Amino acid sequence: MPSALSWFRRTAFLPPCALRPLQRDLHLAPPWLLDDYIPRYHLISSIDAAKKRSEAYAHLRECNLCPRLCGVNRYEKTGVCLIGAETVKVNTIAPHFGEEPCFQGHNGSGSVFFSGCNLRCVFCQNHDIAHQRNGFDLSPEQLAEWYIKLQEVGRVHNINLVTPEHVVPQVVLSILHAREMGLRLPIIYNTSSFDSLESLKLLDGLVDIYLPDFKVWSDSTSKRLLKADNYTETAMESIKAMHAQVGDLCFTADGIAKKGVLVRHLVMPGKEDEGKEIVNWIAENVSKDTMVHIMEQYFPRAHVGKPRRGGSKDEGVVEPGGVPAPEGTKAKIRYEDINRPVDLSEVVSVRKAAEKAGLWRFVEAAKHGGFNI
Repeated sequence: MPSALSWFRRTAFLPPCALRPLQRDLHLAPPWLLDDYIPRYHLISSIDAAKKRSEAYAHLRECNLCPRLCGVNRYEKTGVCLIGAETVKVNTIAPHFGEEPCFQGHNGSGSVFFSGCNLRCVFCQNHDIAHQRNGFDLSPEQLAEWYIKLQEVGRVHNINLVTPEHVVPQVVLSILHAREMGLRLPIIYNTSSFDSLESLKLLDGLVDIYLPDFKVWSDSTSKRLLKADNYTETAMESIKAMHAQVGDLCFTADGIAKKGVLVRHLVMPGKEDEGKEIVNWIAENVSKDTMVHIMEQYFPRAHVGKPRRGGSKDEGVVEPGGVPAPEGTKAKIRYEDINRPVDLSEVVSVRKAAEKAGLWRFVEAAKHGGFNI
C-alpha cells in the first residue's frame, strides 16, 4: 500500500480538475425559482387598465361571471350570489396563518374573505361566511385601501382574495385602484373553480397566483353536494385557463410563492375514487409539475348531519357508548354518507394515486414547529 507521502508526491503538481471525482451532484436552481418578481398588474399598460375597467362595469350590467349565467343588471337586482354592483360584502380582512406555508410565510397571507358564493355546498367549511352573507359593505376604492393597510401595517406576503368568483368586477376595479396607491404584493385568486372563461379573461394580467379548489368529479355528486349541474366540466376548463395564464407555481429564494397555480383537493369521506380521478386529470391535462395540496381538513359542517326534514321519530337510536339518545331523536340525518371526518387512509389513497400519475410537487406539513421553507 503506498504511503501518504508517496501519494502527495504523485498528486501535488496535478491540476485541480484531476483530483475531482468523475461524477458530481449539481444542485442547480430549478425553473420555478425566481430572482425577483414584479406583480403582473404593474406590467399592463394604462390603456389595457382602462379597458378592464370598462369591461368590469359591462359585466355588472349583464352578469355572466359564472356558469349560473344569471344575466341580471346588478345595479337593479341580484342573482344567485345575492351581491349587488356598487359594493362587495366582506366578512374578515386580516393576516391569515391558516394557508399553505408558501403563502402565509412568517407574516401571514393578507386574506380578504368575501361573503356570498355562487355555489351552495352542503358541507361548506365557511358556511357562516359564504351562505349567510355576514359582514360589512365596501366599495372597490375602500377595498383597495384595505390592501394597502395589509401591505403597510400587516406586512403580509400577498393579497389573498377568498371566494371572489361572484365579485370579480369589483375585485378588478380594486386592484387597479390599489396599483395607483402603491400596492406591490402578488394577488392570489382563491376560488372554488366555478368560474366562467369571461371572468378569467377579465382577471388576466391582474392575478399572479391562482388557488383553485377542485372539489368533486362526478356530475351526480356535484348536483347533490354542490347544487351545481356542470361543476366538473367548468372546473376543468377554468383550471386549464388559469394555468395558461400563469403556469406552474414559482417561488423567490425566501420560499414565498409569487406566481403560478396551486390546486387544492379536499378529500371527502367515501369519495377517494373521485379524488383519484381529479389528480389523474391534473397530471394528464394541466402539468405534472402542478403544485397540489391534498387536504385532510374535511369535517361535517353546514347542513351535513342535520335532522332530515319530515323524518319520523325513532326512540331506539343509541348514542356512542351505548347510551340511549334523547327522546324524539331522529334516526335519519341529512347527508349521512359524509357525516364523519375523513379517514387518513382515504387521504393516503388519493396521495398515492397522485404520485402514480406523475405528480410530485405536493404541499407538505412543516417537519418542525415553524414555517417550512
